[in-house]
Amino acid sequence: MLKNDLLLRALLRQPVERTPVWMMRQAGRYLPEYRATRARAGSFLKLCMTPELACEVTLQPLARYPLDAAILFSDILTIPHALGLGLQFETGEGPRIERPVRSRSDVAKLGVPDPNTELRYVMDAVRLIRRELNGRVPLIGFAGSPWTVGTYIVEGGSSREFSNIKAMMYEEPATLHSLLELLVESTRLYLNAQIAAGAQAVMIFDTWGGVLTPAQYREFSLQPMERIVADLRRENEGRRVPVILFTKNGGAWLNTMARSGCDALGVDWTTDLADARRAVQDSVALQGNLDPNCLYASPQTIRTEVARVLASYGRGHGHVFNLGHGIHPAVDPEHAGAMIAAVHELSPPYHKD
Repeated sequence: MLKNDLLLRALLRQPVERTPVWMMRQAGRYLPEYRATRARAGSFLKLCMTPELACEVTLQPLARYPLDAAILFSDILTIPHALGLGLQFETGEGPRIERPVRSRSDVAKLGVPDPNTELRYVMDAVRLIRRELNGRVPLIGFAGSPWTVGTYIVEGGSSREFSNIKAMMYEEPATLHSLLELLVESTRLYLNAQIAAGAQAVMIFDTWGGVLTPAQYREFSLQPMERIVADLRRENEGRRVPVILFTKNGGAWLNTMARSGCDALGVDWTTDLADARRAVQDSVALQGNLDPNCLYASPQTIRTEVARVLASYGRGHGHVFNLGHGIHPAVDPEHAGAMIAAVHELSPPYHKD
């Protein structure tokens, strides 16, 4: 039995007493307790792949802050790792794929991983976190979008130009579609396995959809996500399992995204929530969207900006307060606390009849 179901109610646009709040990357390097656990693990990958440690860092921010959700500690590149592409995390450089996928024959060698075998460590972490939460708040599971995960697989790591995957998109679109098809099926199975293991909401992170043209976005990013959403398990343990889509720099496409079948859309800080709400016509909930850089400011400034975000969404239900992207590693943890306290203090009037 959930003691705090504000997040789930807000994602389904049901009445809430105040706006729920959580943070993308809330378990991360800005917390000294996370850094200590990460050092004990020895590597980021070992931290992700050890359920007990993944559970520990998932729960750390909840011990410090009155958050309304836990989010599974994992990474969007678990599927490429399960595909045997040689995932490594280089200190200061981010992820690296040892065997990038660049041709039709490369794609043909890949098979859809079984989430309950190759990715069992993630499911074990979900089950353990649910047990340790003991109904305190809901647990959010997640995956990267096929397009975003595909960029890492084809580029071999992080990229600024996306030259390899865009060359494939223009010159060999059938090859790219084959790769995305495999990632759609892999992600569908992966998220459904997370839900079966106990995730009470799921989020698809489309970090790099914003680098596409509008037509390319619909074809190569949104349509694969729509296919995943259509095949997700939407009820478990007697409750609806909300689905959140988030495309960074995707403000121009919110109206189209709202028709994907999702329950909520993440909004980054480059789009005003009032404009986002008009674009989706209250058909889905909205999550966001304080600029993460605001947390470098003073607590009073943070409070002012929280007030601005709440006012931008306005009265009514269907808003989950969050950052417009992940919290930065150099942020003072006290400043994150100031943001959360401001949401608790300032949001209730927006939910009164």
